Amino acid sequence: MLELNIQNETSTLKAVILGTAVSNGPTPSAEDAYDPKSLEHILAGTYPVEEDMVAEMEALHEVFLKYGVTVYRPTIVEDENQIFTRDIAFVIDDYFIRANILPEREKEFPAIQSIVDMMNPNKVIVPPEKVHIEGGDVMLWKNYVFIGTYKGADYSKIKTARTNMHGVNFIKELFPEKIVKEFDLVKSFDDPKGNALHLDCCFQPVGVDKAIIFKEGFRDEKDYQYLVDLFGMENLFHITGDEMYNMFSNVFSITPTVVVTERNFTRLNTWLEENNFTVETVPYAEIAKQEGLLRCSTLPLIRE
Repeated sequence: MLELNIQNETSTLKAVILGTAVSNGPTPSAEDAYDPKSLEHILAGTYPVEEDMVAEMEALHEVFLKYGVTVYRPTIVEDENQIFTRDIAFVIDDYFIRANILPEREKEFPAIQSIVDMMNPNKVIVPPEKVHIEGGDVMLWKNYVFIGTYKGADYSKIKTARTNMHGVNFIKELFPEKIVKEFDLVKSFDDPKGNALHLDCCFQPVGVDKAIIFKEGFRDEKDYQYLVDLFGMENLFHITGDEMYNMFSNVFSITPTVVVTERNFTRLNTWLEENNFTVETVPYAEIAKQEGLLRCSTLPLIRE
């Protein structure tokens, strides 16, 4: 049986589900795009091809093997995008919580069912239908659960709004001993540089006391200030709008001192190295065209 344990974003990783780009399917039509960055590349004719994305994911797989991480992969669903496993489920403590995702993506979850079957069924949670929540919006730090959401009255009309306040309250009820703090995120389906698809597109902790942050990703400046007060300005790496667009905050921690990033994130990688992190770089720029990166394509199951 898999004994799940996720307390934070950075403790030493022991087991993870890594998505797959195998049999990813043809380039979607513009009407089938889930996010503005994918739409931008579909329209420009620069949408990534399967061969390149498979190679990028295998580079990440190799890094995990280097550090002795047990890696699980989804069963292949023909012609289905299965890269972003973080969207479909997440772990808090020893609970595995299934996400309520876009209806168009329902085929993705059965592909990890064989892994879920290895878990204690009493620890597998399926939220009620009114609860919208995706793993990219859920982030653990110490006794906090940070959750990205969208509080606009037009939530139901915003395709990039993936976690609602029902989702936030569901986590509050499930984990009453934790401090659950929601953050109202900027959303857009027209402007890929003005859309924080998930919380990890504009914020992520690294190490034990530092974080990467994009101030303009938060609709309410008080939410941004909350994180400044919590982490301290000196511990925050502020990214630009272009860096947010390129997914600088969507890195992935293997240990408190080892971070996997995209090889072209020069400014971030330099900052990490100056702060005594070991930086493992991989090519991931093609996958980034779908508005997701390293954190999005991983579903951690066990950390020390």
